[in-house]
Amino acid sequence: MKITAVKTYPVGQERNFLFVVVETDAGIRGLGEGGVTWREQATAGYIAELTPLLIGQDPFRIEHLWQTMFRSGFFPAGRVGAAAISAIDIALWDIKAQALGVPVYQLLGGLVRDRVACYPHVRGSSPQQLAEAAQKLVGEGWKFIRTEIRPEPDGVTFEPAAAVRRGVEDFAALRAAVGSQAEILVDVHTRLDPPDAISYCRQIEPYQPFFVEDPIRMENFDSYRKLARQVHVPLAAGEQYATKWEFRQQIEEDLIDYARIDLCIVGGLTEALKVAGWCETHYIKLALHNPLGPVSTAACLHLDLAVNGFGVQELPRIPGTYLQDVFPVQVPYAAGHLLPPTQPGLGLVFDEQAALKHPPIVGGGCPQYRRADGSYTNW
Repeated sequence: MKITAVKTYPVGQERNFLFVVVETDAGIRGLGEGGVTWREQATAGYIAELTPLLIGQDPFRIEHLWQTMFRSGFFPAGRVGAAAISAIDIALWDIKAQALGVPVYQLLGGLVRDRVACYPHVRGSSPQQLAEAAQKLVGEGWKFIRTEIRPEPDGVTFEPAAAVRRGVEDFAALRAAVGSQAEILVDVHTRLDPPDAISYCRQIEPYQPFFVEDPIRMENFDSYRKLARQVHVPLAAGEQYATKWEFRQQIEEDLIDYARIDLCIVGGLTEALKVAGWCETHYIKLALHNPLGPVSTAACLHLDLAVNGFGVQELPRIPGTYLQDVFPVQVPYAAGHLLPPTQPGLGLVFDEQAALKHPPIVGGGCPQYRRADGSYTNW
């Protein structure tokens, strides 16, 4: 079997997605998805540069092709390059599993669980709205819920001290609403610097967060040393990290408790497996980042089903409720859990013609947050 084509499909619905199809001379097509949100065209361009390296190659040589894609440009692939490699790598695993007639999780070691607990995003503009939304979700079967530190009511101003106070009130209301029926996670989204992050983590500790995600910016990995020494809540990070090397310090120094690996940025399933094994030696569990589309959800599910060190899975979009025409077959879901697919490969069906009917959204992009004085701050 040989690779004959690599095609990209930027798709817009609510937001932009970037799907990849790797074709073979055996008629088997593999599906992949690239991350780095709001930079989909850059990722597609990188995939185009990688394609000549792949044409005519054996798709079963996944590790070899990964090394070729990552190292062949002399400069190691950065975040956009790793997202491009991720999309192709996931597609190669899909091809191999289809060719062998098994779901992808069988190639990753087989089932170690029969369902995967997930969490949705709970949103509201007040503690009361958040509490009501959380109670509804718990009633639907979700065992985990995720909130975030909110900006000011105008939706664009973010003042750290005020946001921390608001975030503590929100978390307290959520815990009062769900009691012990659900675990609560909070995503700070890298919006705080260490002093404010430390204050926030200490104040919500009595409410027993499952973890606090991305409490500080990730550019300086050493900052997690200061944070981890001064707080006593579980910490999660990694959604912005490309390749195992960016995870190295936080794993080896035990600075995080949950690894937020993004399969569509880290380098695909091939690289994620290496990070996952490394995490297991430090008792760090996986909480895979998944803000993307049906391919990302499926890839996450297969890895979750096959690894021992699993924590929880992000699932803001329930399979079968979006992009149904583009993906008429998606992975199974029931009451806050993803379930094992039985079809060979990822378990998806992709309609290329339907994808072309959803052109990418032009003029959108990452929300822009500002401090009260007009200076830029992280979204």
